[in-house]
Amino acid sequence: MDYYEAANFLFDLRRFSVRPGTASVTELLAEVDNPQDDVKFIQIAGSNGKGSTARMTESILRESGYTVGLYTSPHLETVRERIRIDGRMISKGAISEFIDRTRPFLIKRAAAGNPLTFFEVVTAMGIWYFAREGVDVAVLEVGLGGEYDATSAVDPLCGCVTNVTLEHTGVLGETIEEIARTKAKIAPPNQPFVTGTTGEALAVVRSVVEEVNGSVVTVGEGSEVSPTYNGRVNHIESEVTIETERQTITSQIPQLGAHQATNAALAVALVEQLEAIAGFESSSETIERGLRNAHWPGRFEVVEQQPFLILDGAHNPAACETLGETLSTLSYENLHLVFGAMHDKDHDEMVGALPKADTVVTCEPNLDRAEDPAVLAEVFGAAGAEDVATAGTVSDALATARSKANERDCILLTGSLFLVAEVRTEITRTATEKRVPNQERAQQLLSHAEMDTETIDRFAKQTTHHTIELTVSHRQAAIISESMVRAGGDCAVSGVTTTGELQTILLTGSTAAFTKLNEALQKQSAGLSSIADIIYGQIRRSDARSAADNDYPWDTQTAIMGILNVTPDSFHDGGEYVDLEAAKEQAESLCAAGADIIDIGGESTRPGAEPVSVETEIDRIVPVIAAISELDVHISVDTRKAAVAEAALDAGADIINDVTGLEDPQMRVLAAERDVPVIIMHSIDTPVDPDRIIDYDDVVADVINELRERVLLAEKAGIQREKLIVDPGLGFGKTAEESFALLNRIGEFHALGCPVLVGHSHKSMFGHIDRDAADRLAATIAATALATDRGADVIRVHDVDENRAAVDVIHAANNAGADIDS
Repeated sequence: MDYYEAANFLFDLRRFSVRPGTASVTELLAEVDNPQDDVKFIQIAGSNGKGSTARMTESILRESGYTVGLYTSPHLETVRERIRIDGRMISKGAISEFIDRTRPFLIKRAAAGNPLTFFEVVTAMGIWYFAREGVDVAVLEVGLGGEYDATSAVDPLCGCVTNVTLEHTGVLGETIEEIARTKAKIAPPNQPFVTGTTGEALAVVRSVVEEVNGSVVTVGEGSEVSPTYNGRVNHIESEVTIETERQTITSQIPQLGAHQATNAALAVALVEQLEAIAGFESSSETIERGLRNAHWPGRFEVVEQQPFLILDGAHNPAACETLGETLSTLSYENLHLVFGAMHDKDHDEMVGALPKADTVVTCEPNLDRAEDPAVLAEVFGAAGAEDVATAGTVSDALATARSKANERDCILLTGSLFLVAEVRTEITRTATEKRVPNQERAQQLLSHAEMDTETIDRFAKQTTHHTIELTVSHRQAAIISESMVRAGGDCAVSGVTTTGELQTILLTGSTAAFTKLNEALQKQSAGLSSIADIIYGQIRRSDARSAADNDYPWDTQTAIMGILNVTPDSFHDGGEYVDLEAAKEQAESLCAAGADIIDIGGESTRPGAEPVSVETEIDRIVPVIAAISELDVHISVDTRKAAVAEAALDAGADIINDVTGLEDPQMRVLAAERDVPVIIMHSIDTPVDPDRIIDYDDVVADVINELRERVLLAEKAGIQREKLIVDPGLGFGKTAEESFALLNRIGEFHALGCPVLVGHSHKSMFGHIDRDAADRLAATIAATALATDRGADVIRVHDVDENRAAVDVIHAANNAGADIDS
């Protein structure tokens, strides 16, 4: 079964109404051999904050060395986001496998008048996937309520209710007490149960937990676990202190707002209970790192500054009130509110709880349940708002708000996670220039993009100068497709026909066709002008390399980065340059051979390498950097530790090369403060775990998608896009075949809007072509030539002289071709 068939089948289940109870999902789990019996679970319910608490819990456990599953809802762009292991989304192949296996059962149930819902099937799929991949523990965010939620088909080790407000009263109950009882029913027998509830809700939670012989661990002021919000550190982070009976944790977290201190404390309490119940281990250091790395998109997410652009999925009055409190900690002049909500929400109470805005634009997210913008505008008018407008789409609403705001203002988008999802998609969208040398490659590309057979046959024959891939809404796909055909090109649209996630489209045509497409889309609304900018930006970059203003060596041609490892155990030159004089002599030799950059590393990342302390790494690299700082070359520090990078910059380095992709949050802060270029590499593990197998659908597309989020994190920290360089990480969590695919399609990484680095020197991937460790120079040079021809901006190698020659030959050939053409 192809993914688009599985996705269409899955999203079609949304037509079935929710019916409380776990019997149906339990029967589906039995159909796939009861995977819930093989996984340890944490279950988290609540009216607000349950997603943030789940993410923080998962992040702490990952930092503590465990393989962790995370199940959340809803998704922003693709259903795959709901099911993650160690941060990576479930693969398309796994979804296809699950639906293929369960479809006969699901069809039979539907035919009998007892269908399963979309949420029930996705929940079962998540549980199945966690068992299949052998996670150490899985964190489940409860969907609706608790006792009758699909996630309650499992028996959790421990559970949590974050808080209780009046919500979904038609299903959960008419009072706080009734809702609290429903949510608390997830409490496992004879185990501690964590809660941040207070007052009447807490009394009910205690009563329910006592009924199953459990004990309650309370979180809040004066409770067993006490959180303190220490305030905002910067525009994206705040500081919290959490006191438990065992320890006191002070940590920065990537969220703002006093309520996030409570969520963090709930997560710490859950981890401590898991330790007591099942022997899991953590430390104050892993807890702090876990909390600081617990990014949660769309929850008071500050994605831009000057003006502030803030996304928050507040969807009920309590969440809107909390949003207002958090917003009050920022300084700005005028507030421009973009609001869209579902029709079953309490709009009057939500609007009343929001801060007063200077301008309001109401809009309609692309969902059947979305409320009419005109109705929402009436609510704002009745509440006293003076400048209220409506927009047909979320994109148009954002454009209107931008037109009214100056750099000292704040634009806030809220009311629904579905609205936030559309905005976030627009902000993070990429258009990828695909390399299509022949019809066979075109057919492969179309298959990966989930096109049907007829489309593949037609489209593969039409591929001409440029082929661009991107994801858009179904409405946008229809307009773009028609416009591209009129412009003289062609467009293929993925087979995912339901509106549950975005559609992949492939555009092909000459530069002239794309120019006409750009002109046509610039006249359209629904966010199509910004999409046109992204598409045409890739075409212009492909046709002519544009010089940047930074005067870096990679701005105008491919730069050579020479490797200088001052370590005793690096895989290729370990131990050769540990001595200071030897390192200095090698640096001078690399410069003479034509290196534009020297990359100095003091810790090996080869498989099986032993980590070294910050002090040891600094002692190895700082004297070398200081000794060569007068050379006419850029100096890069190859490190994953912010303290090491800071010492290196102080000694004279001017580039940070981070093999973890800025996993250390302090590295992002340091790079922003120092305003230096940063290389963000994609890596699953550092050092590499050679035994770990990663389930990629398409390694290139998957790595681009994961780097896209890393780039956004860097930008939110204040690092300018033009200072970011991306590295797909050949060999880091990839097989030899996958590394060669990345090398062949390296140009696609320009979709991220950053220069691209390729590091392939003497790597084990060349064993795939029968080159052993001592015989990989020729293969490295060949790969350098290929990468340069494919558009790589930086080549990282040990042997500068030979690889410099390869780069120069490619550039000479390309320039000669340009002269002839002219």
